[in-house]
Amino acid sequence: MRLASPSLPAALAGVLLLTACGTEQAARPGAGPADPPPSGSPCDERSPGGQSPGVPRTAGAPSLPGDPAGTERDGVRITGFGGGSRGCALFEVTHRGDEPFTYFVTFDFLSETGTVLDNTEKTVTAVEPGRTVAGRIPLSESASGARNVSGVRISGVRSVPADEAPSTNGPCPASGVRVYADDGDAAMGLRVVSLHLENCGPRPYALHGYPDVRLLDEDHEPVDGVRILQDGSSVASGTGADGPALPLVLEPGEGARAGLVWRNTVRAGTPVDAPYARVRARPGTDWVTVVPELDLGTTGRLGVGPWKKEEARDSATPADPPAGARPSFSGPPALS
Repeated sequence: MRLASPSLPAALAGVLLLTACGTEQAARPGAGPADPPPSGSPCDERSPGGQSPGVPRTAGAPSLPGDPAGTERDGVRITGFGGGSRGCALFEVTHRGDEPFTYFVTFDFLSETGTVLDNTEKTVTAVEPGRTVAGRIPLSESASGARNVSGVRISGVRSVPADEAPSTNGPCPASGVRVYADDGDAAMGLRVVSLHLENCGPRPYALHGYPDVRLLDEDHEPVDGVRILQDGSSVASGTGADGPALPLVLEPGEGARAGLVWRNTVRAGTPVDAPYARVRARPGTDWVTVVPELDLGTTGRLGVGPWKKEEARDSATPADPPAGARPSFSGPPALS
């Protein structure tokens, strides 16, 4: 569920022109520490002319809907850019809430014609209230060298309370389990995203039934008017999110999954989008907020499958970032 490549006029709206990205920007007063530049990063190099990082706009370009500058969105601001065969961006995250939040930011690196060369994601953890944290992000290695990078913009920002952020590695949470979501599958208006639970603690972990799920909108407010139904077959069969809820015992290192199933059909009424879902593995446990980007259309239904045991993931092998840490920003619901 990636963001489709925009048209040329929209792609160039608010995009940074080629400037230098060779030195770390100083954070605003009260800012937290900036991310150190990775070794060999294109941000360590000076672009031709040795100019200082800045945030110029493309002259005469139309504005993006709801995002006039293209370089500032939902507390995130691009402060500098370096292009060429690789490319990088300097940015700041300012948190204006009243508790620490973790931010998931997606940047589009663009060609001179406005084509999206790469969607690059960055997670900024535990930004304190009233603080500004500076960082930098390079074009991914897989996209480097293919074509010259001529611009960058912020294509999506999601944020969750820091104490509810999902994770796939690092220290095991106090609960003894990790809960996160994957990127999911989509076909013909049917969506399936899996919730994953990994027992990273030292003791067996018992499960029986379905995860608790609460939907939140872009403002992190509860979404009304959506029925959350147990058993994915209440929406569609053959997704793997059906069958009986059986008691499970997960030994340390073992995991389980439960599917979220929905359709994005749009008929009469107002489509419902719920980018966030608060998930609890079983009653009385900690909530985790994931980012499945639920484009529910006007169906008003979300099917939740039972927990099922899955093969253990090798903790020594780095995992792909989950959807909660690598959100996909989809377009408007399709008619189906």
